[in-house]
Amino acid sequence: MARPFYVTTPIYYVNDAPHIGHAYTSVAADALARWRRLWGDDVVFLTGTDEHGLKVQRAAEAQGLGPQELVDRHSAHYREMGELLELSNTDFIRTTEARHRTAVQQFLQAVHDHGDIELGTYQGLYCVACEAYYTADELIEGERCPIHERPVEHVTEENYFFALSRYQDRLLEHYAQHPEAVQPQARLNEVLGFIRQGLRDFSMSRKSISWGIPLPWDPEHVTYVWFDALFNYCTGVGYGEDRARFDRYWPVDYHLVGKDILRFHAVYWPAMLMAAGEAPPRCVFAHGWLTVGGEKMSKTKLNAIAPAQLVEEFGADGYRYHFLRDQQFGPDGDFSYEAMVARYNADLANNFGNLANRVLTMAVAYGDGVAPGARAEGPLVAASRAALSGLEQGMDRLDFAGGFGAIWDLIHAANAFIEDRQPWALRKAGDAEAAAAVLGDCLEVLRIVAVLASPLIPGACGELWRRLGLPGRPEDERLPDGVEWGRMPAGVRLEKGAPLFPRIEA
Repeated sequence: MARPFYVTTPIYYVNDAPHIGHAYTSVAADALARWRRLWGDDVVFLTGTDEHGLKVQRAAEAQGLGPQELVDRHSAHYREMGELLELSNTDFIRTTEARHRTAVQQFLQAVHDHGDIELGTYQGLYCVACEAYYTADELIEGERCPIHERPVEHVTEENYFFALSRYQDRLLEHYAQHPEAVQPQARLNEVLGFIRQGLRDFSMSRKSISWGIPLPWDPEHVTYVWFDALFNYCTGVGYGEDRARFDRYWPVDYHLVGKDILRFHAVYWPAMLMAAGEAPPRCVFAHGWLTVGGEKMSKTKLNAIAPAQLVEEFGADGYRYHFLRDQQFGPDGDFSYEAMVARYNADLANNFGNLANRVLTMAVAYGDGVAPGARAEGPLVAASRAALSGLEQGMDRLDFAGGFGAIWDLIHAANAFIEDRQPWALRKAGDAEAAAAVLGDCLEVLRIVAVLASPLIPGACGELWRRLGLPGRPEDERLPDGVEWGRMPAGVRLEKGAPLFPRIEA
């Protein structure tokens, strides 16, 4: 039976259009999901939109719209982003769906019945953009939010509180036993430091907001955003509807999130789950920000870049390739158009695209369009095995740049092999058999590359697979058997085609 594997992106807040920061997390999750499918895993890949809260309520009022009308409009943009980037998510969740409302209310009741939710009065500093409360020492100059750099609001109201303070020792014990549950290591250190400073109970309801999910025991209150938004991960695998399905996929294997919401995912969320008798996530992986000119993208700074702007020029594969190969997944990364052009031309046009073009061109011309087949053993066998090993090691660490770099090592090796053996010269010298042997080995490399690179550049790999005359799709293969040397059949019809990645002149 296939192993269950569950990966999520954050659900994106619908107060603004998606930018390349949102797409960065989504493309990473998609590559991971596609990679696990190559191993035959039963993959659930969830993304979606967060649609409740004060920001939405105020934005709708300002535009003379109802909140539902506003979120319907903005949620559609994130679905469009997924189609644009060829995401393979199995579900798209919206927190305004009936299934989510039902699941959240069941979860709330479970935590309440456990005795970890109590009524009180809150006086504090609230950032509407974050939907989060801050202490004075967490703010920057002028009582501004450290994330959005906007003034916070002074709030006094009756709230229900979640007893987070009761879970300090349990969280420390959990992370002592499962240090892999927060990655990279620097993020785990950050989480442990926050917990050791002492945890405070936090407000989990608002009485002054109507746009949200009512508490089941007190419908005058709606649940605070994190008790609503975070629970989407459980709703997406059947909580409240299908316990057997939930138990199959939970706990989640990876929550991929930005570092600005690490605390909520690695402190609040596991404690909430513990209070309801559910298991914490297996891993929260918090990556850095994509900056532009050294600054975090934001609507107020007018520096947000829409994915569509880049896909139009580089294609979905070129977009996906750049953000997973040129940006290390973990630290902050600064986006540069010039760097994107350079990476595209060097790796996709000159190396991968050139290898495919020259091998297919020669194989079609020299063999009347019929593949010669690979030798049982050859100079590129070791390089092909190293590519799988390197990719596997990288993906285990979510080191996309390093992992997929191992595939390009194989591409470089094949290009060097062609330059060394010069099949055009062999053919000219009358040794057609030797030329065919070289091209057969290189066609086998292209087949292996099409499988291994399919999580990263699925469109180009699918097209290459077709030109190689192979049935089905590269993602239908199963590792490790699918990349064993020698499976490129002799006698299939080849097609040269146009360049997979035409050069871009900046």
